[in-house]
Amino acid sequence: MPELPRLIIATRNSHKTQEIRHILGDRFEILDVTDFPELPEIEETGSTFLENARLKALGISGRIDGWVLADDSGLDVDALGGAPGVWSSSYGGEEGNHAKNNLRLISEMANHDQRSARFLCTLVLAKNGKEIATFHGAVEGEIARQPSGNGGFGYDPLFIPTGYSQTMADLGADKKSQLSHRAKAIQSFVSNVSSGNLLNL
Repeated sequence: MPELPRLIIATRNSHKTQEIRHILGDRFEILDVTDFPELPEIEETGSTFLENARLKALGISGRIDGWVLADDSGLDVDALGGAPGVWSSSYGGEEGNHAKNNLRLISEMANHDQRSARFLCTLVLAKNGKEIATFHGAVEGEIARQPSGNGGFGYDPLFIPTGYSQTMADLGADKKSQLSHRAKAIQSFVSNVSSGNLLNL
């Protein structure tokens, strides 16, 4: 069998890597930054998802051979003026603490009847420290008043996608891999690869 092309995901978030593996299936050999302990932590100092994804993609691809795909994503809530936005992973005061992030979101939304929100994702593909392409995905929905479901991660227990009555965490990995913001961005990436527009595979 031919060797699968290698794609390095610029993250140390195992949940994110697993989700991307699930969406891409057997198209690539998927690695992430944890497979390369010598790589530094890239500080996310951007004010937009694109800026942060670009920082990670260029920072990692400039230090390692191969194709690097970086993601930055988060939750945009209308009643909160777009918050938590680029601060989604630290909204509760502690980086990566999903429980605290969800508790703060519930508290901030307690007196709001307007519940509309969306998950946004930006991907940047890079190689040798150079940006090759960007991809975007979004899924509209609303914020539940209480968390529900054990699937997914992050704000999934509080996000009800438009057209559904269950949260993203209730819907499960297979459904999420079809309709999530990250799935849509990755599907755009795959379409470009399949059409021969990207990667000499």
